[in-house]
Amino acid sequence: MADPRGFLKVRTREDRPKRPVPVRLMDWKEVQQRQEDGTINEQAGRCMDCGVPFCHQGCPLGNLIPEWNDLVWREQWDEASERMHATNNFPEFTGRVCPAPCESSCVLGINQPAVTIKQVEYAIGEKAFEDELIKPYIPQRLVGKTIAVVGSGPAGLAAAQQLTQAGFTVAVYERDDSIGGLLRYGIPDFKLEKSVLERRLEIMRQEGTKFRPGVEIGQDITWDALRRRYDAVIVATGATRPRDLDIPGRQLDGIHYAMDYLVRSNKHVAGQEVPDLIDAKGKNVIVLGGGDTGSDCIGTALRQGAASVTSLAIGRKPPADRADEEPWPMMPRVFEVSTSHEEGGERTYLASTVEFVGNDDGVLTGLRVAETEYREDGSRVPKPGTEKVLPADLVFLALGFTGNESEELTDQLPVSLDRRSNVARDETYMTAVDGVFSCGDAGRGQSLVVWAIAEGRACAAHVERHLTGQTRLPEPVEPSERAIDLSV
Repeated sequence: MADPRGFLKVRTREDRPKRPVPVRLMDWKEVQQRQEDGTINEQAGRCMDCGVPFCHQGCPLGNLIPEWNDLVWREQWDEASERMHATNNFPEFTGRVCPAPCESSCVLGINQPAVTIKQVEYAIGEKAFEDELIKPYIPQRLVGKTIAVVGSGPAGLAAAQQLTQAGFTVAVYERDDSIGGLLRYGIPDFKLEKSVLERRLEIMRQEGTKFRPGVEIGQDITWDALRRRYDAVIVATGATRPRDLDIPGRQLDGIHYAMDYLVRSNKHVAGQEVPDLIDAKGKNVIVLGGGDTGSDCIGTALRQGAASVTSLAIGRKPPADRADEEPWPMMPRVFEVSTSHEEGGERTYLASTVEFVGNDDGVLTGLRVAETEYREDGSRVPKPGTEKVLPADLVFLALGFTGNESEELTDQLPVSLDRRSNVARDETYMTAVDGVFSCGDAGRGQSLVVWAIAEGRACAAHVERHLTGQTRLPEPVEPSERAIDLSV
């Protein structure tokens, strides 16, 4: 284990430092900064190397957390990187954007602040690139089988890298103009600078993965033609269909889905010409939805110079501490303050949206809201007599997603959907079409980056077994209870 008395000597959790709010609002660079190696070593030394490491249960990837905490404490960064990459293709991504369910399961967290697992993970990823420990893994021989991966988010990239390293010829198709999916255009640079993505993609190119951006499967190439061209196809298109809010005034100009806003902003930050850019400068902005996507909208609007930013949530404010019905080692739903929340704006709970208000020109001017009232059956309704109008020039809908955009897929291949509008798959990640697999948000529904990577890795193992009769690749997770009978 790491320092045998580490958690007794160092009882204070020390998080990564952040750039001052006034400074970081002036640019799009990452908010959090690197810690000194000595601090990281000390924090890693707090790991207790538990007899039953529940952090493994909290991590879908099954990361060998106590092992690489010990190696970081001993300053054996090369071995720590090796242990990390044995279970996680992209620690530099998860170390930045994963909500760290492993830390909620940390045994030390029962009566002390949990080990800074995510920060150690981030440090390992950065140190590995900094010290040139990350080398392309080029297989000694090719299997002679070809695979198409549709979608270049974390699930697609993880599956592609696993299969490329196993000797398959892999091509990743992406409908956007650049590879990365959610990592490229869904997450703002202040959380994940795109140079971090580019350096990993370069490693994958050197390994042999082929990238095909700007190709939309279903239109540029039919799904049926793709299936006939390759020995196997992996659908990793994500869950990109946004949840709408069908209330009076929805047609007004100024109401946008959150991802439409973030994608255009990310392209603008990347230096692209964006004729339909949504600019919040000098405007009153309201964000509906309190998750990560809503938080990203807040940080983006503040950097654009919004006059005001208000976040509305229909439910109650989460508790500050773990609720009794969410005992350790479950990941609790508690009140959290993201880096974007630190930067400004207001957060309002128990706010039910009643109507979008506009002028005679069809332009949004306000949002009519009311207090949320809980009924005995648990339903939530606007409380009569509490309505008021909030000024709004822009409203961003960050209400989650309802599945993937699958019209062409289901029209061109006999692939079925489950009751959540996800691409249905069996216990091997295979859809109703032989040789066509589904992983990540496309098959699971909206979830975490760490789940996407885990599913991509597991799906790759099943693809290899399907094509060769055996597999050498790890299978960190099953498709979960969401896998259904494909005959339905």
